[in-house]
Amino acid sequence: MLILHYNLEKVSMALVVAIIGVASIGGIVEIAPLFTIDETVKVPEDLRPLTPLELAGREIYIREGCYACHSQMIRSLADEIDRYGPYSLAGESAYDHPMLWGSKRTGPDLARVGGKYSDYWHVAHLINPRNVVSASIMPSYPWLLRPLDTGKLPAELATLARLGVPYSEVMLTAAASDAMAQSRPDSDGATEVQDRYGAGVAVRDFDGNVEKVSEMDAVVAYLQSLGTQTRAALQTLEEE
Repeated sequence: MLILHYNLEKVSMALVVAIIGVASIGGIVEIAPLFTIDETVKVPEDLRPLTPLELAGREIYIREGCYACHSQMIRSLADEIDRYGPYSLAGESAYDHPMLWGSKRTGPDLARVGGKYSDYWHVAHLINPRNVVSASIMPSYPWLLRPLDTGKLPAELATLARLGVPYSEVMLTAAASDAMAQSRPDSDGATEVQDRYGAGVAVRDFDGNVEKVSEMDAVVAYLQSLGTQTRAALQTLEEE
């Protein structure tokens, strides 16, 4: 084998062809499964898309680089399941563009963080992590208390709809107003948010300030939604 490789190195064109051949095999192995992804990834029947407010929070989560330290993928290992909950299913992320599974864990996995802590805890943690976790090395995000810009939400939902996320025309039209209403439970539009996205959607003032809808409202709403969009993973674990 060494002699063959040595002789091949002396013939440049043959070496180029060999490199292309090996790279092609690797490419086929990685790309071919994508053509059958619709058959292999089952979308849970109860999976709901993110609300406009939660989607805005996800965009801020990505903007601030939170995914660089927090994964959203629980592996099928006993210690991970004991710590974080049911292991992640591909179908749970069917509506995520981009998906945020990841493998880097400077901080804990967040796949099932929804409902684990109170809104107040999340707000205090984001403003200054050391206030609630003394040894935390997470950066502070006090600027998240600024008002949320909802102007781009209709276009963002429309883009996701073209990618297969089941947002209706009514959802697109009401995107900005739904984002505001979700953090104002006493508003006229609060019940409409749950009518459109499901009764399980959290509708409340997330950041503790009813005077405005902030980026903090959006991020906390997103964090509280993680692991709550479908019961598929829990049902799979129970069946096993």
